[in-house]
Order: sequence, then C-alpha cells, then structure tokens
Amino acid sequence: MDFIKEFIENDKFAKSVGIELLEVSLGYAKAKMEIKEIHHNSINTVHGGAIFTLADFTFAVAANSHNKMSVALNVNISFLKAISEGVLIAEAQEISVNPKIATYKILVSNNLGELIATFEGMTYRKERSLVKE
Repeated sequence: MDFIKEFIENDKFAKSVGIELLEVSLGYAKAKMEIKEIHHNSINTVHGGAIFTLADFTFAVAANSHNKMSVALNVNISFLKAISEGVLIAEAQEISVNPKIATYKILVSNNLGELIATFEGMTYRKERSLVKE
C-alpha cells in the first residue's frame, strides 16, 4: 500500500485542513481531523464543508486503494449531529465493486464514538493505474 501514501502526499488541500490518514487496506480507509478554529462556521460548530472534506478524502483513499484510478461520480452526505471540538474520524468501507463502478459507505464519528455524518459515494474506475508499481 505504499503507492497510496505517495498518492495522498499530492493532496495539498487535505494537508492544509489537517487530515491525517490512519489506516488503509483494499477497499478500506480510516482518517482523522483534529478540530481547530479554522474548521468552525459562523455559529461556532464545525463547518459542513470540513466534515465533507474528511469524508471525501477517506472515500478517495479507499476507492483508489486497488491502484486503479477512481474518480467520484456521485456523493451524498447526511449531517446527523453538530460538533464544536475534539477529533473527527472517518471510516470508508467498500460496499460494491465491479470493473467500472464501485460504491462506498463512510461513517464520520467524533472521538467519543458519536455518529456525526454518513456519506455514500460512487466512483468510476478508470482503466489506468493510479501509480506505476
């Protein structure tokens, strides 16, 4: 899985918001983001875009873990609970995969284990490898 680490090193946006990859295996990824003031919206809770970014990053890592370039076709997020502090943890799990299309379910929780958001994503799997091995 070293190729996936090389892949995510190029994700400058994820780095800029403080996302850290914790685990990756085929069809699975786990990442975290420590909540900081820059993640807050005008009502002092975590901005939906920050939660979406963490879920989307984790989705991308899981989808590309097969070393087959995958790009999002469709995503959906449901925000279940507001949060202002702590750590957000996203876990992506592959639900279905075929040669061209794959689907993923991502759960975003806080460090207390409370479910904050659910995210579903579908990817188009291109024929080329993500990186050459």
